[in-house]
Amino acid sequence: MARERSVFLGPRLRRLRREMGVTQAAMASDLDVSPSYIALMERNQRPVTADLLLRLAKTYRLDVATLASAREDDFAVRLKAALRDPLFGDLEIAPMEIEDIGNSFPGAADALLRLYTAYQESQLALADQGDGGPATADPVAEARRFLSARRNSFPTLDDAAEALARRIEADGGRETFLKNAGFNVRRLPSDVMADSLRRLDQHRSEIVIDESLDRASAAFQLSLQVVYLEMGDDIDSELQQTKFQTENGRRLTRRALANYAAGALLMPYRAFIRAAEARSYDVEALGRHFGVSFEQVAHRLTTLQRPGEEGVAFFFIRVDAAGNVSKRLDGAGFPFARHGGSCPLWSLHQAFRRPREIITEWVGLPDGERFFTIVRTVTAGGGAHGAPKIERAIALGCSEENAHRLIYTQDKTLSPDNATPVGVNCKLCHRMDCIARSEPPIGRQILADDYRRSSAPFGLADS
Repeated sequence: MARERSVFLGPRLRRLRREMGVTQAAMASDLDVSPSYIALMERNQRPVTADLLLRLAKTYRLDVATLASAREDDFAVRLKAALRDPLFGDLEIAPMEIEDIGNSFPGAADALLRLYTAYQESQLALADQGDGGPATADPVAEARRFLSARRNSFPTLDDAAEALARRIEADGGRETFLKNAGFNVRRLPSDVMADSLRRLDQHRSEIVIDESLDRASAAFQLSLQVVYLEMGDDIDSELQQTKFQTENGRRLTRRALANYAAGALLMPYRAFIRAAEARSYDVEALGRHFGVSFEQVAHRLTTLQRPGEEGVAFFFIRVDAAGNVSKRLDGAGFPFARHGGSCPLWSLHQAFRRPREIITEWVGLPDGERFFTIVRTVTAGGGAHGAPKIERAIALGCSEENAHRLIYTQDKTLSPDNATPVGVNCKLCHRMDCIARSEPPIGRQILADDYRRSSAPFGLADS
């Protein structure tokens, strides 16, 4: 008797179900199987048999060829991205081998990817301590390590957000979608909101928004509430990939993932990356196109590292006027100082003198690596007379190899050869003649100034 053929279609099956707005229970009923079996198939723990494939095609009027095609599975694409790490540089693994592992052994592929991500997190944890950071648990560092180890890219959340965005569009917008879900949206004055920007009132089945919020901020807060209502399970699945030392670390990471998903809802991955490429990564133009703020676009640009559909890799940092770092995301390999501030020579710290103006600059690190950066101030709060607000500066940057893809580098007066010499921060920078230095570098001998005082704040021995 011939054995029934079967294939693993987990990610595609999950994406299909979400695009149709069908629950696991509803699909199980339609296909005459148990909900737990649907869940197992979506996790690639059970194959999709030929019989079930035909039932899928017949029930939902699909082309069976598109479902069972021999396209690269998500695991295969993600494995290829992971194996680019220099850690595996001495291994010669044929592309066909990677595809075979991803498509034929999804459980093993998932295990390898989890191990690689855990390795990255452990390396970041060691770097935190190696830079002089505390060995005790740090919730903010935990959240940053989680995001950095994954290059701030979460394809599962992007897929879920894209499917949800289609459902919202079909309903006629966020507020209609929420109304159909049983929630009315109200806008109330700030004094009534009692220091809340957004509040979910379960008793009255209302979502209340501060009326002083600008359009982009209000849209983001509504999208964030939709995410908490519709994508909680997706976010929790991502969190289960690691063990947090502190509950605060877990909560900060959960909030970061919810913000990621809200951005993906406003700027769906495929639509956003197409628009970004078409507009040469013009941040203001993208903001107008999607109806979002400059900072929201800058934040979203750091997430374009979906395996097989990558955009320019960016890093992002946000500081206040005192130099405190309130947000830091890296997809471009920029060597951020894990503790303390950044280099005072960087235009990021002069942006407050030129509010709302886009400042472009090449910066060069002591090791010769160069990055192109875009800096601008952004304002949070305000919206009414006397309302509190804070001005911050954000920087978005990419490596020299990708800079030609940005509209900002078309200015021929800018040249990487004239890059501003910066360091990671004063403790880690060994430039001898920097007059902006605030403290000596770690491991360098300070020269006595009994007979000679250099122009730099500290005279340093050559070795």
